[in-house]
Amino acid sequence: MHLLNLGILAHVDAGKTSLTERLLHSVGVIDEIGSVDAGSTQTDTLALERRRGITIKSAVVSFAVDDVTVNLIDTPGHPDFIAEVERVLGVLDGAVLVVSAVEGVQAQTRVLMRTLQRLGIPTLIFVNKIDRRGAQDDGVLRALAERLTPALVPMGRAVALGTRDAAFVPGPVPVDVLADHDDDLLAAFVDGTLAPGRTRAALVAQTRQALVHPVFFGSAVTGAGVPELIDGIKELLPRADGDPEGPLSGTVFKVERGPAGEKIAYVRMFSGTLRTRDRVPFGGARAGDTRTGDTGVGEAGGGDGREESRVTAVSVFDHGTDIRQDAVPAGRIARLWGLGEVRIGDALGEPRKAHDRFFAPPTLETVVVPGPDTDRRALHLALTRLAEQDPLIGLRHDEVRQETSVSLYGEVQKEVVQATLADEFGLDVGFRETTPLCVERPAGTGAAAEFIKKDANPFLATVGLRVDPAPAGSGIAFRLEVELGSMPYAFFKAVEDTVRETLGQGLNGWQVTDCTVTMTHCGYWPRQSHSHQGFDKSMSSTGADFRGLTPLVLTDALRRAGTQVYEPMHRFRVEAPADTLGALLPVLAALGAVPRTTETRGAVCVLEGAVPAARVHALEQRLPGLTRGEGEWESGFDHYAPVLRGEVPCRPRTDHNPLNRKEYLLNVTRRVGS
Repeated sequence: MHLLNLGILAHVDAGKTSLTERLLHSVGVIDEIGSVDAGSTQTDTLALERRRGITIKSAVVSFAVDDVTVNLIDTPGHPDFIAEVERVLGVLDGAVLVVSAVEGVQAQTRVLMRTLQRLGIPTLIFVNKIDRRGAQDDGVLRALAERLTPALVPMGRAVALGTRDAAFVPGPVPVDVLADHDDDLLAAFVDGTLAPGRTRAALVAQTRQALVHPVFFGSAVTGAGVPELIDGIKELLPRADGDPEGPLSGTVFKVERGPAGEKIAYVRMFSGTLRTRDRVPFGGARAGDTRTGDTGVGEAGGGDGREESRVTAVSVFDHGTDIRQDAVPAGRIARLWGLGEVRIGDALGEPRKAHDRFFAPPTLETVVVPGPDTDRRALHLALTRLAEQDPLIGLRHDEVRQETSVSLYGEVQKEVVQATLADEFGLDVGFRETTPLCVERPAGTGAAAEFIKKDANPFLATVGLRVDPAPAGSGIAFRLEVELGSMPYAFFKAVEDTVRETLGQGLNGWQVTDCTVTMTHCGYWPRQSHSHQGFDKSMSSTGADFRGLTPLVLTDALRRAGTQVYEPMHRFRVEAPADTLGALLPVLAALGAVPRTTETRGAVCVLEGAVPAARVHALEQRLPGLTRGEGEWESGFDHYAPVLRGEVPCRPRTDHNPLNRKEYLLNVTRRVGS
């Protein structure tokens, strides 16, 4: 039997969860179609999902279509949960992008389609809600061609639009779009020698190569067009590949906790076969890992952060549920037990070629404020569990102020975190005002060094570091200008690890990025012992010496280099009635937005530009009132821009503050020397 791992993606409220229910009902997995409004759907299993009527976590369900087993993944549609979509994309063989026939192409639709095209994922388009009043077919097709891609192949037409009798009528496959990618097909069409089945074969081949996108019309509520979509899924999308006898390779795309608190990993197998009781290496290829750049240390020492554990149980998805199996072969999606330290993004077995980050990281942050009766330790544990399931929710704990901050994509995500803590953990929390997550970059070059037993250095270590600026987006690189064999590898590794940790808080408290840190000096005291006695720690260097000294040296080098604080900027696109431009522009200017292009298309005006991430939510809230409810807003992270006006934003430190040498030395384990 063939396998197909299929994702369903859409903007919020396009009806993709309802489509999932209709698909499952059509193939006989469920007897009754669930309702999003009633909270009875198969894939929205979280209480919060049922209550809010939106998908928050990706859900997997399996069904068979003749000889094809489809693992169907329903993903969130709200942009605040884009990280959940990001993790799913790497395990898909194909996708169905759902668009509403009433609302048409939305901002989120464009984001998703651009990403699917960039990754080359074969995609079918399903125009849903043709039974709703205001539904369009030709208008939506034009919008799809103008705003998504012209490589569309309508598979038929919709009739009786806007009524309960709305239906999809399959039609002949148009040749023109296919001929753009196939000269032989074009020649045969022009000559009138097009063989029967040639057009269909070209459609299948080009769809599987993501060159064209077949478009179906229908309604998840009435079932119109769904049988044709199922046939299209079976015929047009590629099967999962992978050699069950090959080397073991898989990717973890979701982690959850079971009823007893055990960790369960969702994994897509790309090669090999994983069996219960197998010991499997994992880690080392996590998406979003900030450890980028060159290092002479990691290459020599190997340590890539990989671990190994024994798989204690395996379940695979089959006919609407998951069943225990002894093994999971290449191509399948499974749930694994026993990998206690596994994290989302981990590679199992041999790591695959790493993908670039599909979506931008979160650019907002808020402090979690515990309620009057909320236990802070229980809150910290609960937030750690949430971050475990969503690694892009970064946690930052301030021991001095006893505060925990979380990084977010938007305000809706904040509401979901609050409700999840209340529903699943019984914890009452609030939040402070959301603030942007800035970064720091070196303004120039700076170097510093401290030597053993000199300049009041209390550590038995010599460390010299130079900080140089690097191109934007390059991350952090660690290099050596000293011989790798001049001291034990563990000491070099301690310096590198501490450098990366220390750069998490620059001179103004923000993450320092886009820099190269070079180790220019090193030295240590070798293991010392007295005659007939054991190891004398007071006379011998240890890793703790290098971990203790490195923050002081690096911070001194950063001071000499200087740093510039950069705030996150979003690119934006506003489409609004042209006569509302006069009211819109002053508000954009007041909130720091900078329009770059203005285009008028009849009665509609399109503005594009940049706006500080901190002001996006305010603009989204004000846009409907400024545009009579007709404005459409699209935005996403674009770049970091230097903060040039007003007070430079600072972030409270959560480390031992190496900016203050006396305070730092009072707070770290150290050796007091003469």
